[in-house]
Amino acid sequence: MKIGLVGYQGSGKSTLFEWLTGVAADPALAHKGQSAMAPIPDPRIEALCQVYHPKKVTTASLELLDTPGLSRTHEGNPARLAMIREVGCLVLVVGAHGGSEGAADLAGFSEDLLLADMEILSGRIERITDSLRKPRPRPEREQLHAESEAVASVLAAMEAGRPLRTGDMTDEQLRATRSFALMTEKPMLAVINTADDEDDAGRFAALASEALASEDAEVVPIPLGLELELSKMTPEDRAEFEEEMGVGGSDRDQLLRTILKVSGSMIYFTAGETEVRSWLLRQGGTALDAADEVHSDLARGFIRAEVMTCSDLVRLGSEREVKAQHLMRQEFKDYVVRDDDVLFIRSGI
Repeated sequence: MKIGLVGYQGSGKSTLFEWLTGVAADPALAHKGQSAMAPIPDPRIEALCQVYHPKKVTTASLELLDTPGLSRTHEGNPARLAMIREVGCLVLVVGAHGGSEGAADLAGFSEDLLLADMEILSGRIERITDSLRKPRPRPEREQLHAESEAVASVLAAMEAGRPLRTGDMTDEQLRATRSFALMTEKPMLAVINTADDEDDAGRFAALASEALASEDAEVVPIPLGLELELSKMTPEDRAEFEEEMGVGGSDRDQLLRTILKVSGSMIYFTAGETEVRSWLLRQGGTALDAADEVHSDLARGFIRAEVMTCSDLVRLGSEREVKAQHLMRQEFKDYVVRDDDVLFIRSGI
């Protein structure tokens, strides 16, 4: 799962990137974007290790893409946003300290998303118009006309400042725009970068929630500069600093889990003496999808999935006890995987 970090210049976006991944921002990549992996800690992995004592442990990770900072004049922003059209979720970083234009950034970002999508849709209509100037079979012309009308209706809504979400679109509009990966359709989390000495973080977070209501975005206030500094301290020094300054650190692991939830993904497990591993899967994904994540050969030869919950396995202490309690199920390829499932994929390959 790839997550796009976006924000205006000076918002603290690269600070968030370093805090979550442990990788410092590279100035040489400032205009290209920089990616790194952020493992998603999960206490259930340690619990599974107590059951299996595996030789190897692998934790699922989110790929974070730190994108070039956006311009507050909006000039060039569609091109900067283009590189994250394929990400599954946006994390917007908004500076709310040092006299930054936080409120204006909130409104401006929604405008930038609209402008980026409108540019894509307008370009498609122009290409269809050019195609229709050439002789084409009647069925193909009718198909192009229908596509043009569907795209134009979505564009008209955006020009009116009303981005259409997937749930608002007709089947024709969805078919016509599916390949564009529209920015305004992506799930989004807003991280409000507050100063460590501000006492109005909650007020600004409420303002952000109201400003982003149409985006259906969750809002989290975090003093990113302070958190990055704390993350580089030893546990002892950190505890002493927090006590002296009267501050409490934010939970990095919880933020990663929040990003995971907002992105529409969840965690399932495979486990045994060889390896305990957590995996990411989109919510609503099937056992066949999960098998394909593990290895494409497992999906091609899929027979069934033996499924139990991590909580049952840890509570009872062994697979044998889970089976004795009739808590291991045989599921087939259309089974919808749930968070906390432990899967054993049986395959004919």
